[in-house]
Amino acid sequence: MIPKPPPREGALGFLYLPPFRVQGVSVAGEATAIQIPELDICFDMGLCPRACLASKYVAISHGHMDHIGGLAYYCSQRRFQGMGDGTLICDKRIAPAVRAMMAGFNDLEQQVTPYNLIEIEHEQEIEIKNNVVLRAFQTEHTSPSMGYLIVEKRSKLKEEFNGFPQEKLRELKDRGVEITRILDIPLIAYFGDTAPGAPLLREDIRKAQIVISECTFIEPDHKERAKIGKHLHLDDIVEWMPILECEMLVLTHVSRRSNLSFARKRLREVLQKHDPSRVAFLMDHYANKQRYERQAEEARAKEAELAQTAAQ
Repeated sequence: MIPKPPPREGALGFLYLPPFRVQGVSVAGEATAIQIPELDICFDMGLCPRACLASKYVAISHGHMDHIGGLAYYCSQRRFQGMGDGTLICDKRIAPAVRAMMAGFNDLEQQVTPYNLIEIEHEQEIEIKNNVVLRAFQTEHTSPSMGYLIVEKRSKLKEEFNGFPQEKLRELKDRGVEITRILDIPLIAYFGDTAPGAPLLREDIRKAQIVISECTFIEPDHKERAKIGKHLHLDDIVEWMPILECEMLVLTHVSRRSNLSFARKRLREVLQKHDPSRVAFLMDHYANKQRYERQAEEARAKEAELAQTAAQ
């Protein structure tokens, strides 16, 4: 009997959460790389799926190998394919080690792979798109770790000027009067590996449109494992849900100890009171495919309705 061929690589996890796509791979201890194409950013790079090369920025949560193992390849391939230098964003505390790692690859290859490295500290913001910033906040793990929040800065007319004619507003602006205020609109929050704690309770996190969070352990008897490794357990998610205002909570980093069909069933059981439809596992290909097919059918029906209306 001849040997079996090697197993096929698994597909990327994918969720369409208008107007954003959340896609990538995340398996605890193996690899995490999650991309938001519309915002030109990836969170972590434990390996480098081809799709992730298109994103200019990689925000690194912490230095464990399953979250940084693909960084050098990402930078090398972007350069090789003429896509420009990659930009890595990381906690200032681990920046020297990231530089040393990248220098080691330069020594091995006997060539220099250009990249940009931005060191970031707790509560610091950097602009990644026009009027869109990435905000860092410290989390608690077994090594220095950061979470990230993508925030849109939206200008809004101050209430005292509501109803003023445009000519008057222009006059005030020309005189140097500040007629607008800046609103922070939290778009996407990302947690790498973290223990439960204060960062989960932040107002800007609770109000984010999409929250992407690790949930490494599912089984009831794995709570102690979660505590030792400073990870989140599904029970922590249950406690968190009542205060989260997000449209969707995307769970990542599930351990291979947990079967995803069991995880899906367990999720429905423990979240009966908190709308389990607002929660999805990134790597649950079966459920996510069904969700996408429903979205596609709804889009086709809407297009047909619009076409029929236009024809009348």
